[in-house]
Order: sequence, then structure tokens, then C-alpha cells
Amino acid sequence: MSTTLSSHSALRQNAPSRSAAIRARLPYPVIDTDWHTIEFGPLLEDYIAKYGSPALVDEFRKAINSGYGRTGNQWYDLTPEERLAQRATRPPWWALPARNTLDLATASLPRLLHERLPETGTDFAILFPNVSTFAVHVGKEDLRRAVIRAVNAYHADVYRKYGDRLTPVAAIPLHTPQEGIEELEFAVKELGLKVALIPGYLNRPVKSVAEKYPFRQHPEVARRATWIDTFGVDSEHDYDPFWAKATELGINLTTHSSSQGWSARATPNNYMYNHIGHFADASSALAKSLFFAGVTRRFPKLRVGFLEGGAAWGATLYADLIGHWEKRGGPAIENYNPEAIDNELLYRLYKEYGEDNIQDRLGDLQSLYGGALGIANNSRRQGNRAGERDDFAAAGIEKIEDIRDRFVPNFYFGGEADDPTVAYAFNTRISPLGAKLNAFWATDSGHWDVPELTDTLYNTWQLVERGAISEEDFRDLVFTHPYNFYAGSNPEFFRGTAVEQHVSQLKAA
Repeated sequence: MSTTLSSHSALRQNAPSRSAAIRARLPYPVIDTDWHTIEFGPLLEDYIAKYGSPALVDEFRKAINSGYGRTGNQWYDLTPEERLAQRATRPPWWALPARNTLDLATASLPRLLHERLPETGTDFAILFPNVSTFAVHVGKEDLRRAVIRAVNAYHADVYRKYGDRLTPVAAIPLHTPQEGIEELEFAVKELGLKVALIPGYLNRPVKSVAEKYPFRQHPEVARRATWIDTFGVDSEHDYDPFWAKATELGINLTTHSSSQGWSARATPNNYMYNHIGHFADASSALAKSLFFAGVTRRFPKLRVGFLEGGAAWGATLYADLIGHWEKRGGPAIENYNPEAIDNELLYRLYKEYGEDNIQDRLGDLQSLYGGALGIANNSRRQGNRAGERDDFAAAGIEKIEDIRDRFVPNFYFGGEADDPTVAYAFNTRISPLGAKLNAFWATDSGHWDVPELTDTLYNTWQLVERGAISEEDFRDLVFTHPYNFYAGSNPEFFRGTAVEQHVSQLKAA
């Protein structure tokens, strides 16, 4: 941009942004739950050297260039033919503001962000440093632990003086529950961080393949022969100690993991193909896992915020859980038990209504039951034992209301400023049991998704003007739900912030 920063300052004083104008009309504060920041590389590397070593700084640089092994796969070092041959996933590119240089600087300079936040119509923002979202997926343990400890200390230090409006998340690894507990306690007790970012999943090696093809000798096999651990259903570890620690510390968990690189999001050449819906897919996998594994049943106070995927997938998942339980949960699954077939009635109906081409091959009753019902039935391969039939058993679901009570309070869904599908979260007419989901405002500012920082609140208010959401929904989206998510588990979360003053005024009123 050719305009100087000083002229921008003058412009802001003379003409408030459209978002600031919306904020001036509101009797409540506005909380942004997903603001992305950029670290200053040389300073961050000093922290990595401090908590690790100079050698790990070099490894860190290589890890960044390869996408931490998640989606990069040395894509840029391959020819177009090699990318196709290896099915190397096209990684994200041009992800930050460029022509809008003021916004680029705002995402990387804490003081400038603090100064400009009111222009966006926002009173308080939760910061997701870009490096933090990737660091939790680093596979090499010594590098991962050094980088995570460094990024947490770095961001705690550089944003500490701006805590009245800004707070960064703490990156928390979950390669093992103990590793997560150790970093969580350090981040909360030593650094004073108040929000935790966990990976939505981890790619783990398939052990039987690794034994046959040692991954160091077969890197291509290592890249492909993995499974997705979502810390709940069929996880490699018992993560209950970690959920318990998070609840004990009163710190809520957020996740911001990509599913780019998963089988349906792994095209070598089209970033948009890989990108659309990928945050929702990764978040849905984690939410399902925690629900079906009974985590929300055992830890009813646990709150998890899913960022950048929108709220539509949450509304769909909630409806799907109820619809599936009604048909296959609890005693309903017995409706499909082959032992419940009235064999004589079935045989009689086949004899009465079967055409000649069926009668000629019908055989006796036993042959009908054993395979004549079609390949899809495949009754010869069935035979689930009684204790394995209810996929909802670990979640402890006995009635529809149990699904609502173990899903709605525990999960919060981050919707971007211009996302119209956030309306699905608030539509109680179509939501099972009339439940309103906890959608909260998550602008994704600092990324290409937001061309102009000062338009975010205005863009969301347009949903009200178009009738997509009500003014009450808008208040819940930008204030009530974000406030409840953080202050509900930690009543001191907003102490000393711009939000505290406004909440005190609201309570007095």
C-alpha cells in the first residue's frame, strides 16, 4: 500500500470504520475467539535456541519448509511429474495479506494490533499464532517439545503488556497424555496463559506396516501408512488424565487443525480443492471421537472450541447423532438383528410373491436365510456379540436428551465473520429438541480469509440485516457464547481486561 501509517492513523481518527460504528451501537462488548498472528522469526529462533539448542533452530527451519510433514511433503522440491507420481498434497500458499500491508503488519506487531483492535469493532481477541497451530503436529519429540516450549514463552512475553485486549493461546502437544499435562501446567502456572490449543488429531504409524517396512528405509511408506488418532475412539492412549487436568486448571481447550492431506483433500495441484471444508472435517472427527468415547460423559465440565470450521458441521453432526441413535442406538439396534427374522413368514412371502426366476432358484428355508437375501445383507458374516452392538454405549446414551446434554454444552463452534451458515446453529425450529448450538465469533483475521480487518464486525452485522440471524443471535455470537466459553470455566479470565468493565456495567444495569 502506498499510504503511510501516519495517514492511516489520521484517517481512523476522522472516519471510524464501519465495524467501529456497529460496535458503538452495542450495549455489550465484542469478543473475537480466533485472531491469527505472525511471529517475528529471528526473535522466536532465540527462544528455540534457549529452550532447545542452535541445532534445533536449523531443524525448525527445515520443518517449516516441509509443512511439518503434514501437507508439504517437499512439494516445492518436486517436479510436476513427481508430484503426480507421489500424489504429494498441494500445500497452502499466499495465505497472508500482502497488498493490504497495514493488515500484514498488524498481524505481526503486538502494539499495532492492540492499537487497531477497536477499529475492527472488537474489545478483546484470542490470538492463535500461526506457528502454534503447526507446532503441535511436529513428529520429532525433541524438536516438538523445544519448539512448543519456545513459542509459548515467546508469545506470553510479547503480548503480556497488552493483556487488557489480547491473549495468546498455549500450544499443547498430545503425542502422549503426560506430555500434554506437562506443557499445560507450565503454560498455565509458569507463563500465565489462559487458553490451550490442542491438535485435532495425530497421524500415527500403522505398526504392522512399520515392522515390515522400517520407515527410515521406506519414507514413502511412512508417509502413507498412518492412521488418525483423535484421542477418543480407539486411541493409542488413555487421555482421561489430560482431560481431568484441563478441567482442574479451569482452562478450556481449542483446536485448529487442518485435514488437508487426508485422502479426499490431497490433490497435488489444487489448494482450494484441498482447503474447502477441511477445518470442519478435522473438527468433526474430534468431536465425534470425544462424544462416542464418553469423554463428555465423564467430564461434563470439559469445553472444547472448534475454530474456523464454521457452525454448519456442528448442527449437522448433532442432528446425525440423534438420527442414528434413534435407529441404531440402545435397543433399536435389535431391529436389525438377523435372529429377529421370522423365517417362516419370509419364506412364505418369497413363495407367494417371487417370480419364476426366483422360484427356480429359491431352495429351502435355510438357503434363503443363508444368502438369498442379497450380497448387501451378507448374513453369514454377521454375528456381533451382545456387548458390542451399541456404538453409543461408551457415551452412556439412554434417551435422546442424553445426546443433547453431552454435546451442546461441551462444544463451541467458531464461525468466521462473513459465514452465513452460522445461522444453522441458531435455528431452533429445525434443531433436534430445539437446541441452540454454541456458535461463537471467530473471524480468522490475519489470514487471506479476511481481506480487510476493519470490516469483520460489519460483515457479521449484515447477517442480521439480511434476516439470516436475529439481533439476539448476533449478541450470543459475538459476546454471550465467547464470554461463557472462557469465563464459565475460569471466572477470572476477563479480570483486568476491557471486557470486565463492560460486563460490570451490564450487571449493574
